[in-house]
Amino acid sequence: MRPVIGVLALQGDFQEHLTALARLGAQGREVRLPEDFEGLSGLIIPGGESTTIGRLIERFGLREPIVAFARSGRPIWGTCAGMIVLAREVDPDTRARTQHLLGLLDIVVRRNAFGPQIESFETELEIPAIGSEPVRAVFIRAPVVAEIGPAVEPLARLPDGTVVAVRQSNLIGTAFHPELTGDDRFHAWFCRLAGEHAP
Repeated sequence: MRPVIGVLALQGDFQEHLTALARLGAQGREVRLPEDFEGLSGLIIPGGESTTIGRLIERFGLREPIVAFARSGRPIWGTCAGMIVLAREVDPDTRARTQHLLGLLDIVVRRNAFGPQIESFETELEIPAIGSEPVRAVFIRAPVVAEIGPAVEPLARLPDGTVVAVRQSNLIGTAFHPELTGDDRFHAWFCRLAGEHAP
């Protein structure tokens, strides 16, 4: 049976993730309420505005379902703002005054590490976990991973060594946006991880 991948659809570019999943023939579902978690094998928290997404998670009562989902061992992937929301901590110099974090991924992130949107850029990254060919990565007001805990594995780095993708067991974070490039290898990899938890 195909895994059902939930995409948190409160704010941000959730539709692009759903489109990428559809290109792969995967079954995607918008997640807005606690009952939407029923039957999911994986969850994507998309990019957008991390303070807004965090606030809406609290408002719609989604913190407990997301934490329970993570503790069940099913995979969760946060892209850009989604990675920030998953993080344990935001660097104090870049933390918003009201920054709701799930504290699941043992990393410290630095928000808007490359400056404003005008400083957004694309580059190629080596990500052995998903294949031998380089991945085109889009960074838009992107965070970076400033610190990682002992259980966290870096998946990708910029040429200067800055960590921009991580994995901690069933939790994945990317500072960039695989959903915007048309290269669906990251989504395919995530679907394979979720498939291990399909009913």
